[in-house]
Amino acid sequence: MSRNQQLFERAQQTIPGGVNSPVRAFRSVGGTPRFIERASGPYMWDADGTRYIDYIGSWGPMIVGHAHPEVVQALRETVDRSFSFGAPTEAEITIAEEICKLMPSMEQVRMVSSGTEATMSALRLARGFTGRDLIIKFEGCYHGHADSLLVKAGSGLLTFADTTKNAPSSAGVPADIAKHTMVLEYNNVEQLKEAFAKHRGEVAAVIVEPVAGNMNLVRASQDFLQAMRDLCTADGAMLILDEVMTGFRVALGGAQSLYGIRPDLTCLGKVIGGGLPAAAFGGRRDIMAALAPLGGVYQAGTLSGNPLAVAAGLTTLRLIQKPGFHDALAAQTRKLADGLVALAQAAGVPFSADTVGGMFGLYFRAEVPRSFAEVTQSDTAAFNRFFHAMLDAGVYLAPSAFEAGFVSAAHDDAVIAATLEAARTAFGKL
Repeated sequence: MSRNQQLFERAQQTIPGGVNSPVRAFRSVGGTPRFIERASGPYMWDADGTRYIDYIGSWGPMIVGHAHPEVVQALRETVDRSFSFGAPTEAEITIAEEICKLMPSMEQVRMVSSGTEATMSALRLARGFTGRDLIIKFEGCYHGHADSLLVKAGSGLLTFADTTKNAPSSAGVPADIAKHTMVLEYNNVEQLKEAFAKHRGEVAAVIVEPVAGNMNLVRASQDFLQAMRDLCTADGAMLILDEVMTGFRVALGGAQSLYGIRPDLTCLGKVIGGGLPAAAFGGRRDIMAALAPLGGVYQAGTLSGNPLAVAAGLTTLRLIQKPGFHDALAAQTRKLADGLVALAQAAGVPFSADTVGGMFGLYFRAEVPRSFAEVTQSDTAAFNRFFHAMLDAGVYLAPSAFEAGFVSAAHDDAVIAATLEAARTAFGKL
């Protein structure tokens, strides 16, 4: 029995399902999860000593590669001064200033510890600021596991939930809470207009992933996001862009800079922690003034602005501002996707791929999907076979057909070439 198998059996005795986040359990693809012992640059090693080219990057944060020397040094310098204070630090001000500089729509920012905290807090703030209850979200978009957002959600929910029902995607979510969340089709402009016409003056906020990464990668259309902005402005609703995944990864200014859309509130995570638990939400100054201690919307967190997370995040933000960083990252990601499409075509396998910045999507269908419904038409059985063939060849992709992938600055030409060589064999086995 492999060390990975031993650890998985042991883990299931004390951890539900043997994992601390559902998709890690490999239930979607089958087989034994890999228990990771270390990582460096574009690689990680499991408990059996097997090396993998890593395309999940801790689900997005490791944009400069694992254990980047400058990030490691920042952590070493910080840890000697202790790990947490429960009091303000100058570093919190510095990272807030950096975020506001890079994303001008965020005039003020509040640090939290997870993407779920960021979206949950942004929605509470939107409701408190507008005095309204109704939230609009979109099929396949995942905004964390707060109760009001677990309705036709993406990410692991697509793997485990019954997506045919317009009901909570998770047990334990009261219908009375879910009823305040309206779920619409992603990229359906007319449906969005109809919803605002029917519920004029009732919508507190619209929340959306501008580039969805939790039903695999699906781009929003320009018309879709612009309609959202215009309708929210006309009706007094808040537009919340969930850039937990896309923030600083698809572009230095996030997806909002690519689309030219200025949201009222933005949620960030992943990259801003450099791999440590950190997230944030922020936006217009007048809205943020409704937060305690200034206003009546309460939000708090013992570890918010944790010194280690701030040090890792701030160092990462400075590294990605080097000239040409995002252009090079996007080019490598595109090189990977184009190479995979060419290999699939040569093997006669229905397959497509898309990229935005350092994110990519792989789909076992002939065309790139534009909606939740189209994503669910992908051949998941073919993906599962491909996943295991790649894993056996030393390439670690997301263990689900409904998750985006991530490239780091450490994925150089040699790494991409090795990945494509593995894929040549994998496609041949399908």
